[in-house]
Amino acid sequence: MKNSKEILSSLLKTTQMGQIGIRSVLDTSMRPGLRKALESQLHEYDSIESEAHAIATQRGWELPELDPTVRFMTDMMTRMKLTRGNSDSRIADMMIQGNTKGMIKGLKNIHQYPEQDQQISILSQKLLDCETANIRQMQGFL
Repeated sequence: MKNSKEILSSLLKTTQMGQIGIRSVLDTSMRPGLRKALESQLHEYDSIESEAHAIATQRGWELPELDPTVRFMTDMMTRMKLTRGNSDSRIADMMIQGNTKGMIKGLKNIHQYPEQDQQISILSQKLLDCETANIRQMQGFL
């Protein structure tokens, strides 16, 4: 079972992974509609990350950031996948895969979280809702 701090830390890392994935593709050529959708998703991840940091600060917790090596490797893998064709469909496919991984991680966390700290539960649900909406949004670009 996980405690509140572990859940919040996992949530923070998930938002950071989402931001890295989006930022890795934003410098490629894509339709304006896809770019706008990705920028909106990036803003949502930024907002959730800020909320996670605020909760941690309120509680005097220091949460570990995503490891720099993981950041670098994620960015490189994303860019490498785009060399096989950076069509809007490929970008949307990668975003759906990333959001699905984030949802799975979030659901596992919720199921391993007996305390149900209301503030953290609400933020966890907000991230799950965000991931779900992102998947639906990206389906139109496949």
